[in-house]
Amino acid sequence: MTTSLSAPLRETRFRALVTGRTLADFGNAVAPFALAFAVVDLTGSAVDLGLVVGARSLANVLLVLFGGMLADRLPRSVILQGTETAAALTQAAIAASVLAGFASVPLLAGLSLVNGAVSAISLPAAASLTPLTVPAPLLAPANALVRLLSNVGRIAGAGLAGVLVAFAGSGWALAGNALLFLAAAFAYRRIRLPRGERLPGRRPFGELAEGWREFRARSWVWLVVLQFMVVNAVNAGALLVLGPLVADDTFGRTGWGLALAVQTAGALLGGIIAARRQPRRMLAIGVAFIMVDALPMLALGETPYLLPLLLAMFLSGVAIEQFAVAWDVSLQENIPPEKLARVYSYDMLGSFVAMPLGQVAAGPLAEHAGRSATLLGGAALIFGATAIVLINPQVRGLVRQGARA
Repeated sequence: MTTSLSAPLRETRFRALVTGRTLADFGNAVAPFALAFAVVDLTGSAVDLGLVVGARSLANVLLVLFGGMLADRLPRSVILQGTETAAALTQAAIAASVLAGFASVPLLAGLSLVNGAVSAISLPAAASLTPLTVPAPLLAPANALVRLLSNVGRIAGAGLAGVLVAFAGSGWALAGNALLFLAAAFAYRRIRLPRGERLPGRRPFGELAEGWREFRARSWVWLVVLQFMVVNAVNAGALLVLGPLVADDTFGRTGWGLALAVQTAGALLGGIIAARRQPRRMLAIGVAFIMVDALPMLALGETPYLLPLLLAMFLSGVAIEQFAVAWDVSLQENIPPEKLARVYSYDMLGSFVAMPLGQVAAGPLAEHAGRSATLLGGAALIFGATAIVLINPQVRGLVRQGARA
């Protein structure tokens, strides 16, 4: 089954959505790169770096359920306008602290905490908005196109971040990041949805309980979320904490920016493949591809040279995109629309909950056991978690709705 990748762009609301998400992801590609090297320049400590990047993830964990509840109650486009504006303000404050010379680890961690809170509120709204902007037959190409163009933004952001950090400094990279978030907020203003999107008010805990029942009713949902609890924690520690430190000692900061850009280029190709090839057992194939995500850790741990890392990052990008599109389509086809944002929020909570642990633990583990052993252990965890999930018959047996006829 194939569908034109450009078909969703005929929808005005979808064009506004994809523009906003592309700009936001452009900014999100700059932010962690610039912030990581701001901390490295400030203290050079892996522990400090883990604390700062972990603060953002901690806020994501604490508030993502609240974000899902809001997204099922309020207009999602309005939520996104507000959160992108707030993200611009927090990034501008971080940039000012670095440029003016008053940055400190507690200040950067505090501002990252605020930025993570804003992101937590926006994520379920953004993820659940796509089905409201396109007809049901266009869900797969729409999800692929959102990710495809967002990956274009990430490629540009990673490349720009590497150049700005290397030649102008992390402060100016963060300042440009704030402008990108502001542009995303303006793009979201063009989304106009029917009033029926807003649900009648109910008690918050009752709504969360309803979302939880929907989430745990399907083993293929919560098992994949458990898988990504492991995968995201490992990646957060390996790529956000240890990766910049390995880069500083070997192939350099510009090379690390290139590696991140190449991973996103792989995701770009992966998005095109996912949009054009929609197999019946899309979810099982997507889950299996996550084993490839262990390759960057193997490259960093065994051969910390730029060329093998670039190849590993490219293949990882292709693989991640096969899963991401399959996951979004599976949820959007099988979860009732009025509960989708809350299910997404439980998905995000489970996927994010261990990320702060991975980020904070990466530095001490690397100092105790060595960077190579820590990275290779992370690769083994990704491979093992994925293999366990593939045993489940619901994961292997879920068939796309369009393929059942």
